[in-house]
Amino acid sequence: MYENLENLIKRLSDAHGISGYEDEVREVIRAELEDHVDEIRVDKFGNIICIKNGNEFTEMLAAHMDEIGFMVKYIEDNGYLRITPIGGWFSQTAVNQRVVLHGRKGKVVGVLGCKPPHFMKEDERRKVIEIRDMFIDVGASSRDEVKELGIEVGTPVTVDRECVRLGNMVTGKAMDNRAGVAAMIEAVKRTESRATIYAVGTVQEEVGLKGARISAYAITPDVALALDVAPSTDYPGAESVKIDVKLDKGPVITVADASGRGLIAPKRVLDWLVETAEGSKIEYQLEVGEGGTTDATAIHLTKSGIPTGVVSVPARYIHTPVEVISLKDLDQSAELVARALETAEKYFK
Repeated sequence: MYENLENLIKRLSDAHGISGYEDEVREVIRAELEDHVDEIRVDKFGNIICIKNGNEFTEMLAAHMDEIGFMVKYIEDNGYLRITPIGGWFSQTAVNQRVVLHGRKGKVVGVLGCKPPHFMKEDERRKVIEIRDMFIDVGASSRDEVKELGIEVGTPVTVDRECVRLGNMVTGKAMDNRAGVAAMIEAVKRTESRATIYAVGTVQEEVGLKGARISAYAITPDVALALDVAPSTDYPGAESVKIDVKLDKGPVITVADASGRGLIAPKRVLDWLVETAEGSKIEYQLEVGEGGTTDATAIHLTKSGIPTGVVSVPARYIHTPVEVISLKDLDQSAELVARALETAEKYFK
């Protein structure tokens, strides 16, 4: 069960692409949808826009392609690399990871190191190690050796981690937001909507919702959905935030995020998504979030305003290299979006 979906999310999770360097992910989307849409184009900013022609009513799906990572900012004389984070990292999750540097001559494996505890003073051991105090070791002994590998200032860096099964779930890097990308791809394949659909793999969400802002301005759809992940609260310590989002309990419909500073979903959007889920007998969860936001925040403020909602796949341990999702939730998220595309005209035309 879910074999095709598991293969898709593995290919997406294993692909590499920090903000601004989403090329590998873009090509997976192109390969998956080229036989299911009428046109595929890439805009000046790097968003991939897959268009399925229909009537005059327009629907936009947005799923960001980028993952959090790093960028080389300095090369030491002895061959070690200093980095800056791209996207939101909790530094404890970054230390001692194996990474991939995407240099001019191809991929180079490195390890993210720091001063070992053996050499730390007592007060240092009690502190969180900051990314600015970490470095990448690529096995080079000089700056010239590093440059010979094709690595330079500005080289993007991603975590080296494979997607694998974890019981009836999967774990890997970049489920935020490759899970949303997978749900978008599947929804486009499954829907029988009569509207014109714009399925957009957006760039640079993790650093400011940039791709969504640009693509929504160009498309100006009648209605839009952002597809992302929602942090679950079904593991020790997370339940204290008093938000009820669990794996295997279905897609998450956002009521509001970032304590209202991001998206407050219009009642008509909530009615559309909830009634579609209930009419299709899809289990769903509602979320009022206090932390992050999604591409929907940029989309719904475009031009004179676009009715926009969010459908998310629940995920554990987001913004780490070991994010966990349920294939059942991924399947049902795609199903909800596919059915919502079919019912949108009734609510928004």
